[in-house]
Amino acid sequence: MSQQDRTSDIVINHQTIKQVVDWLLVPALFAGMQIRAGAKWKPRMLAVAALLWACSDSVNLKDRFVVARKIVERIFRWQLPPGQTYQGFMKMLGKWHLDLMLVIQPHVRAQMREVLPGQWETAGYVVFAGDGSRVELARTKSLEKAYSATKKQKKKAPRKKNGQERSRANGQAKNKMQSAASMEKKANSPQMWLTLLWHVGTGLPWVWRTGPSDSSERTHLEEMLAELPENSLITVDAGFVGYHFWKAILAGQHHFLARVGGNVSLLKKLGRVRQHEHTVYLWPDAVAKNKESPLVLRLIVVHDGKHPVYLVTDLNKSQLSDHQAATIYARRWGIELFFRTVKQTFGRRKLRSRSAENAKLELDWSLLGVWCICLLGQRELTANGTDTARLSPARAISAFQAALRDWRVRPDTPDESLWNLLRVAVQDGYTRSSSKTSRNYPRKKQRQRITQPKITNATKQQNNAAKQLAQNQSDFRLPA
Repeated sequence: MSQQDRTSDIVINHQTIKQVVDWLLVPALFAGMQIRAGAKWKPRMLAVAALLWACSDSVNLKDRFVVARKIVERIFRWQLPPGQTYQGFMKMLGKWHLDLMLVIQPHVRAQMREVLPGQWETAGYVVFAGDGSRVELARTKSLEKAYSATKKQKKKAPRKKNGQERSRANGQAKNKMQSAASMEKKANSPQMWLTLLWHVGTGLPWVWRTGPSDSSERTHLEEMLAELPENSLITVDAGFVGYHFWKAILAGQHHFLARVGGNVSLLKKLGRVRQHEHTVYLWPDAVAKNKESPLVLRLIVVHDGKHPVYLVTDLNKSQLSDHQAATIYARRWGIELFFRTVKQTFGRRKLRSRSAENAKLELDWSLLGVWCICLLGQRELTANGTDTARLSPARAISAFQAALRDWRVRPDTPDESLWNLLRVAVQDGYTRSSSKTSRNYPRKKQRQRITQPKITNATKQQNNAAKQLAQNQSDFRLPA
């Protein structure tokens, strides 16, 4: 929808919302969905209601539905009125959820590439950052059963300690009492694990997976590889390491840039050809015993101002320079800011649904809502000639939520319309004069510094095994 397609910049807010819906949820997306005659919720009507419901800033979920339903009834006034009950709406949304997401998400991704073509690639690759975060849930039986971590079996009682050992143990227990109590409380609280692939160029989400609080991030990422476009590069932190995980990325014809630490053991001087200083190999003993090929990687060492950062990638220097790799990994931090936007700015730190099925619906449509609002904001900044990197998600979200609250209101001036508010939804340009680091804050989580990876020269036995494997497997290639 171009700016010329709007008949007027001053229209009632529900008409502006209809313009947004007509761009994001075009009727053609739902043409192939069959529904019984006389149904109160048509697929497109249901999708619009779900998106508005998820974007609302009302505290109560039913209040969000009431507002969303009224707007939908006005937008689709030529159709039969939608269902009136919140329970019926959630039941239908649960039934159609997957079908709706399968048609909406690809369309939003296509709009990303069309509206923001200059941000599609970074350093010649479609770069995605991967990471995970936990979302708090209500303490109900349904949510505890579905999302609480699997309880570990109790260990056998240890032998009795003598007096000196008891004294030492009591001292250690006293120092860790508060931390242990906090960890136990978090372990018993139901939390949903969210793993996300975030498009670095646009700063927008691409695909995500959810599961219990003890879900495997790497398993989630492996499931999402099939939904990545060609020429993708995944950048991840030190938690996303492992031979089979990286091999799965390469098998999908993608690339990766990962930080490595002391939990990774790398080899050098493995092979018979001329070696480069930056060439390293990942070849765990278990993998070598199974006669699987080692992964040939390039080690990059950059400095973040405090400590050296060790990165590995499957790309050589001609494909990705050290400077480009350092820049891409630095931009990976944007996914943390997106999590903060969803949980703090958008108010989804703790979901309000009381059942497991509804909690997933609430989070999925909330993520889609933030995605659509930020994309809409970037589109308006682009039309206004403003750098999209200056978008303020907080102001864009606030503008859209205000239009939902005042859906029956006609703005007094063009400056108060949703479109104009999105065009000025930019970050403040001031320069911070003081540090944001707080003093004496009792941190709940003390992160350990990531140490350097273990790098050793290959042994004679490893070299012999690699030579034998190279003769038997033609797919084993050493870097030139």
